[in-house]
Amino acid sequence: MSLDPSYNSSLLSSPAHSRPSTPITPSGLTWPSKGAESRRDESIAEREVRQEKIASAVRTILECIGEDPDREGLAKTPDRYAKALMFFTKGYEQNIREVINDALFEEDHDEMVIVKDVDVFSLCEHHMVPFTGKISIGYIPNRRVVGLSKLARIAEMITRRLQVQERITKQVATALMDILQPQGVAVIMEATHLCMCMRGVEKPGSSTVTSCMMGVFRSDPRTREEFLTLVRRR
Repeated sequence: MSLDPSYNSSLLSSPAHSRPSTPITPSGLTWPSKGAESRRDESIAEREVRQEKIASAVRTILECIGEDPDREGLAKTPDRYAKALMFFTKGYEQNIREVINDALFEEDHDEMVIVKDVDVFSLCEHHMVPFTGKISIGYIPNRRVVGLSKLARIAEMITRRLQVQERITKQVATALMDILQPQGVAVIMEATHLCMCMRGVEKPGSSTVTSCMMGVFRSDPRTREEFLTLVRRR
């Protein structure tokens, strides 16, 4: 597995200074946020303190919207939400080495491998409301393959954090290029964003499609079209 910290991709989707351009750190974190390492390394007691801080903030929010956080239906909501939010964002602290779990194999296979329609869930970083959809991932090996379930697990690791859809597609593709060093990677994601359905333009039923093509999928139109045809097939 290539985990060279000097790797620098020009295809990353955001110039934000808080997000490193190196996809995988020596400790196995992918695009770690400012507090990712401290969250991963904290003790059980420190984790409880973190959740208590979130719960306290949720209680304040309930008060600010005019609710009574002490009424029966809401009494345990701050604690529930704190635990839920930690689960929704567990990707920050996941180690990609543990996700892959040595499921890399040398194999004389140079045709397309596709796992399609993987359900994914994330939180929009602009409004912290959910967006959900499906992601399809394809690659052409260069004598190295990965366990099929690991493609879905990598997608989940990258989506389980505050995200934007455009970045997800590029980060999944870039991570796989770094790990597998294949001939190419293609990623397509289609999702529904509640920030468009419940607020703003209020357009339920709309969906957003993003894609990222790297290697031969980007340079060879026939390879790209083959991938697009296969992922559309039902």
